Parts: sequence; structure tokens; C-alpha cells
Amino acid sequence: MYVKPKKHLGQHFITDLNICQKITDGIPILDGYPKLLEIGPGTGALTQFLLKRNDFETHVIELDTESVDYLNQNYASLKGKIYAQDFLKTDLTDLMGEAPFIVAGNFPYNISSQILFKVLDYKNQVPVVLGMFQKEVAERVAEKPGTKKYGILSVLLQAYYDIEYLFTVSEKVFNPPPKVKSGVIRLIRNEKTQLDCDEKLFKIVVKTAFNQRRKTLRNSLKSLIPDHIDKSDELFSLRPERLGVDDFIELTKRLMDTH
Repeated sequence: MYVKPKKHLGQHFITDLNICQKITDGIPILDGYPKLLEIGPGTGALTQFLLKRNDFETHVIELDTESVDYLNQNYASLKGKIYAQDFLKTDLTDLMGEAPFIVAGNFPYNISSQILFKVLDYKNQVPVVLGMFQKEVAERVAEKPGTKKYGILSVLLQAYYDIEYLFTVSEKVFNPPPKVKSGVIRLIRNEKTQLDCDEKLFKIVVKTAFNQRRKTLRNSLKSLIPDHIDKSDELFSLRPERLGVDDFIELTKRLMDTH
């Protein structure tokens, strides 16, 4: 059975199995025999290597019905663990239970940022994310403060995960080849069960600041800074890419009493 990659689903099937092995090798061994959810397995290039690992139980979620049929035909060990549904619309606790689960995959590029934002909603249940993204997105997620690549995704994810850029993947090892290179990154949950500030306000501050990233915080956060706060403070004279996670937490704490 041949499955044709579908452009509207952002499908680019990987053809170099060495890359799939490297991705699988990058998943750390965790205590407690967790589950793993692979997003967008397609025809199972990566899945076949994940299934060889016995330290986690592999489940897959796939929107493309043709790929689902292929997986059912070719991977008997996945019986009952193939979910034909949209990851972004799925209640992951209903799907995976309340125990921890790893997220992995060669993620569809058109929804890769949305996948990461969804992972944040389940951050206390997802100890590890290991996946392939468009290189630009992978770099943005792993980027440190001080550059143009550093932004909303960088701060929000780095608040809860230690992130490492593992390796770059050529566009030539996909069918069809994407127009850009890919990057594989690993996210490992840090020790923070919660931030030392109002987390809802933290998100608002980060998003508001970067939505006008060329402005200083004094101007971009004008609507959030009450009159009685000293806006001449050096912190407010900075642009958002200069602030690390701890700086954004400190900034949020200063604003907390007024929201």
C-alpha cells in the first residue's frame, strides 16, 4: 500500500532511517515505564524504531486516514494504540490517562508551534519532548536571550523545560523535500512545578512584550504598567529579547499586585 504525502497536512515523509534511529536514541530512559505519543507518524519511519524501545509504550496519533490504514496493516503491535484524530483538538488526558507521557515525532511544520503551545497545557504530565521541526522553529525554541530568534516560544517553553538543539537535517532526506532544513530538539522538564509568579499574567506579559518587540518594555507594556510604578527603572528601558526567563518572572511579580 502506497501512501501519498499530503501537502495540506504538511506531510514530508522521512526516507533516511539513520535519522529516525538518531531521534529515537535521543529519548532519555525515564523511571516508571512511561508512555510515548508520536504525533503524525505517517507510514511509520520513526515508529518502527520507537517500538524497539522497551522502556516506554508507544502510541501514535494521526489525522490522515490513509496513513492510519497503513499503520494498522503494517504494525500489529500498535493495535489499540493508533488514534485517528487531530492532536490539536484532542484531550490528551482522555487519550493517554493521567500518568506521564513523552511526546515525539517528525512534526507537521504547519502546526509545529501549535503543538508546542499544546504541550505547555500538559507540561506537568509531559517530562520529555523530542521532535523534528522546521530549522527556524527549532532554533527559535532553543535560542538564548539577546537575538532576533529569541521570542515568545523561547521564553514560555524555557520557563518549564531545559532545551537542547541536537542536530540539523537536510531537506534531501524527505519525500517530498521541504524547502527548508529541519532541526531536532529535545525538551526535558525542569524542576519548577510552577513559576514564582502569576503564570497567567506571565504569559500575557511575555506575549504583549514580544508582539511589539522593537519597543522598550516601557512602551510595549504601557497598558499593563500602573501609574504608581517607576517607569524609569532600567528594566523598563530594555527590549524583550534582552530578558531571560527569570527577568520576565521578576517583571511579572512587579505587576502582580495591580492585576
